[in-house]
Amino acid sequence: MIHRRFTLQSALGQPIHGDLRLPEEVGSHPVVVVCHGFKGFKDWGFHPWLGERLAAAGLAAVHFNFSRNGVRVADGDIEDLDAFRKNTLSIERDDLDTVLDAVLAGRLDSSLDPSRLGLMGHSRGGGIALLGASERPEVKALATWAAVSHFDRIADEATLAEWRRTGVYEVVNSRTGQILPMGLDFLDDILGNRSRLGLLSAARRFASPWLVVHGSADETVPFAEAEELVAASGGRARLAAIDGAGHTFGAVHPFSGPTPHLEAALVATLDHFRAVLQAPRA
Repeated sequence: MIHRRFTLQSALGQPIHGDLRLPEEVGSHPVVVVCHGFKGFKDWGFHPWLGERLAAAGLAAVHFNFSRNGVRVADGDIEDLDAFRKNTLSIERDDLDTVLDAVLAGRLDSSLDPSRLGLMGHSRGGGIALLGASERPEVKALATWAAVSHFDRIADEATLAEWRRTGVYEVVNSRTGQILPMGLDFLDDILGNRSRLGLLSAARRFASPWLVVHGSADETVPFAEAEELVAASGGRARLAAIDGAGHTFGAVHPFSGPTPHLEAALVATLDHFRAVLQAPRA
């Protein structure tokens, strides 16, 4: 496997740090761009392992940090809480476009085949990947892991009113104990861009092959949300249920190795991308 780092500039002029993992074989490679989830980053848990496994299977893998995910340096963890507070879903969607444009223009590596482009995302990143896939005709295949079916996760009016009053909604990073602030920009973005950010609408629009991978025991995003996405797709999406798996398929950070649930998710995903993107079998 060949591993290279890259840095792009977001639409707002902020760095988007990323990793490109390539098969060692000379030639043109199908490419999969991977979006991390909420409170995640490109080096969280299974992501480096996933990139290595994709590359070993003949697929170039692109992982990147959203520009305002709170990670300052290329290989860091969440520490820039001001950036985290200012993040929005529309910014993440624009960041994905920046990465896709670089891939398609050959700026990351000339061996990446723009005609064989796949998208992948975990959790909230699965939603961002779905939005991108529904709006970018260049995307020929999609795989989502534990993806949300809607972004507006808070329905309690009192909580929303307090968020509006104080200007911040605080979430706890259970891994680090950090209090992570979400500003009003995030709330206003969801309320003001419902049509662009509607995931069920995106599921109805996306017509290319899509694999929905979800654990039956997901404690964060209920399995019913996977069923909602598949139903909205009109049956075009295929559901791969991982029996007994939780939200991260048993993976933790720092990564301690793959679990049977994670391996099952990977095998289904590799089969999907190989078939659609015509990647060789390792």
